[in-house]
Amino acid sequence: MSFPFISINNPLILASASPRRKELLQQVKIPFRITQSDIDENNEKGKPRSICVTLAEKKALSVYNSSAKGWILGADTIVVKDNLIMGKPQDANEVASMLEQLGGGDHEVITGYSIINPHGDIAISGHVATTVTFKRLTPKEINGYIKTGEPFGKAGAYAIQELGAFMITGINGSYSNVVGLPLFEVIDSLVKVKALEGFPLPEIASK
Repeated sequence: MSFPFISINNPLILASASPRRKELLQQVKIPFRITQSDIDENNEKGKPRSICVTLAEKKALSVYNSSAKGWILGADTIVVKDNLIMGKPQDANEVASMLEQLGGGDHEVITGYSIINPHGDIAISGHVATTVTFKRLTPKEINGYIKTGEPFGKAGAYAIQELGAFMITGINGSYSNVVGLPLFEVIDSLVKVKALEGFPLPEIASK
């Protein structure tokens, strides 16, 4: 039995430098390579779900336009609390502010995703929302978490798959979505547009 065992029509290109998304695709044995997109994520306006999808599409199209050809997967994740969009914190003060707001209640983690076909057309786009519940955080806990350095570079200033798990009392929805890529929906979409074939059947190595 050979690995990776996914038959794919053209190379799958992940339009993201996120180590979390890389690890998730590796987890399900999907072969891919990475080409980082070059877009401004800070000026998009609109409702959270549409912002996520639009940014995912822009990331994928940016990579396609950079001469990377194949099936291209773009994704964007944001955290939303009381209609306030929380991206990646810029400094410790912003981390503290985000965690204070998230503590003791529910918030949504929304990931938009888009798949561009080898001709440069948007084959499919979508979004997934997961509700995450936090414990109430003390100033000592917030300051301690900041000192670990983990909150930086993370939407909403935490990582559910790492130390940040200590804050979470429950989730409703896709866990992998909170990490950065909703695997069920992305795999289902790749199969629908025929980017993946035979998933998840393994290839048997010929003798």
